[in-house]
Amino acid sequence: MNSLQELQRIREISLKNMEYRAEDTHSYKHQVLICACAENERFNALKAAFASECEKNGISDKVMIDRIERLADCPAPFVLVYPEGALYTGLDDGDVAKICKEHLVGGEVVSELVLGYCAEDGKVSQIQELPYYYKDESIALRLYGQINPENILEYIAKDGYWALGKALIEMTPKQVVDEIKISGLRGRGGGGFSAGLKWEFTYNAVGDTKYVVCNADEGDPGAFMDRSILECDPHCILEAMAIAGYAVGANMGYIYVRAEYPVAENRLKTAINQARKFGMLGEGVFGTDFNFDVEIRLGAGAFVCGEETALLNSIEGYRGMPRPRPPFPAVKGLWGMPTLINNVETLANIPQILLKGAGWFANIGTEKSKGTKVFALGGKIANTGLLEVPMGTSLREVIYDIGGGIPGGKKFKAVQTGGPSGGCLTEANLDIPIDYESLVSLGSMMGSGGMIVMDEDNCMVDIAKFFLDFMVEESCGKCPPCRIGTKRMYEILDKITQGQGSMQDIDNLERLAENIKTSSLCALGQTASNPVLSTLRLFRDEYISHVKEGRCPAGACQDLSNFYVLDNCIGCGICKKNCPTDCIIGERKQKHEIDLENCVKCGVCQQRCPFKAIERR
Repeated sequence: MNSLQELQRIREISLKNMEYRAEDTHSYKHQVLICACAENERFNALKAAFASECEKNGISDKVMIDRIERLADCPAPFVLVYPEGALYTGLDDGDVAKICKEHLVGGEVVSELVLGYCAEDGKVSQIQELPYYYKDESIALRLYGQINPENILEYIAKDGYWALGKALIEMTPKQVVDEIKISGLRGRGGGGFSAGLKWEFTYNAVGDTKYVVCNADEGDPGAFMDRSILECDPHCILEAMAIAGYAVGANMGYIYVRAEYPVAENRLKTAINQARKFGMLGEGVFGTDFNFDVEIRLGAGAFVCGEETALLNSIEGYRGMPRPRPPFPAVKGLWGMPTLINNVETLANIPQILLKGAGWFANIGTEKSKGTKVFALGGKIANTGLLEVPMGTSLREVIYDIGGGIPGGKKFKAVQTGGPSGGCLTEANLDIPIDYESLVSLGSMMGSGGMIVMDEDNCMVDIAKFFLDFMVEESCGKCPPCRIGTKRMYEILDKITQGQGSMQDIDNLERLAENIKTSSLCALGQTASNPVLSTLRLFRDEYISHVKEGRCPAGACQDLSNFYVLDNCIGCGICKKNCPTDCIIGERKQKHEIDLENCVKCGVCQQRCPFKAIERR
């Protein structure tokens, strides 16, 4: 590739090929697109089931069955049926037969299987398309599910590598750096530091060799933003890294990707090989004298390696432990050389900023938080998955308008933002705009974009214990405040959830959390206390109930709750048959009782009761 004109020629040819392929589908009455979770065996099973049912119904020649790239982190692949745009999920073989008979043959959408919004009253209303899969504002997820990630021509057809060509041929490195600064783009991996300033520091740093590193070590529980971008649009990250290399004076880049992401790794390898063949990587990129190549490094499986200096240690072959700062990586990073580190989502914004201009990007979002943000929405929410919204969108819109609200008519209680390093927000915060400053002012943080929703059945003491257990496990052990302090905090929380805590324990927990926050070496320890501090601030009454009353208000702490049979029990005996400890007493057709002394509180009786005649309290 030696000119923008040649790239334009390839782009036009590739776009026509994609259009021709699309026209081939017009002869079909329906398209059945199955979400290609390549690591999920259900994909092949669903494809075979649809093919078999279509053959049985004599419509094989009228239905095209194909794949679509991952729409969300789905345990069972989503199925999209066009032209109606019906989105089905969680299907078994019986559901496939029903869809084929009623929808593909009868022309009626099977409404009970369509993924829908769940209103606050618990009623589900049918929808045909979820808005966050088709947002016009998408930047990082611009090509999410729209191209074959293993075909560079499809990426080129969608303006791929045009930003790189523009940077190399029409702009100086300083102009590229200035464009990123003017855009207002902030790092999407945690604290939200200015990406442009990071680039400028690395640009100004003195060094014979410089590096660009993509941090793809996404370790937050429930987070899958970076993985989805890497799996669905790997060339975007390669293009952004090459642009960054040109801007700061680096000739080598490394993608530090989690070993638990084999699909992302394989697609990155394919993309790197294709980019080299097309002259987008390697020597003489775009026919210029700029050389840049990319290699993959697999993560060490530690959450702390998401911290940039621990990540650098891991790439160099050492144990993933943070380094004291300063010096910062932009001055002394990989192998002691100036190094620019950005996470996946940050880099995914770069090509579009150069193509459309810094002013375009800066007009999206809020005054201090520009652009859009990708979130992984999970927990007690009707519609889980990825969404990308402009900065400043309210939590209420995300949780209710996009996420569909809380299932089962349950009451919203809190949302944890920022993963295990973040904090909880309550119903009083639902109308705040989502941006860096607003979340920090409320004791939470943006983080990488994990968003876990909780309802009335969640115990906030138990939630704090869950996240702290994760942080204890993931502490690298280098500094005593994090290594010892988080363990002591977990022990206090465990004591409280067992009904053995005291008011002094609550005071000690709070004091310990504050000390760890101010004395830990790296961001892992400094933010490990956030879930504890935010739940103490917002739900202190729950801590007090555990201590003074020996009661868990949510009924979630096993040691502080019991199961009781209600008056609507008809004596069917189902709970009695399924109890593993034979502690349910009662004759058939008479109200049963639970022997609380022998009950192990497993909850099987409540799960199996068809009349909801057993409750935990």
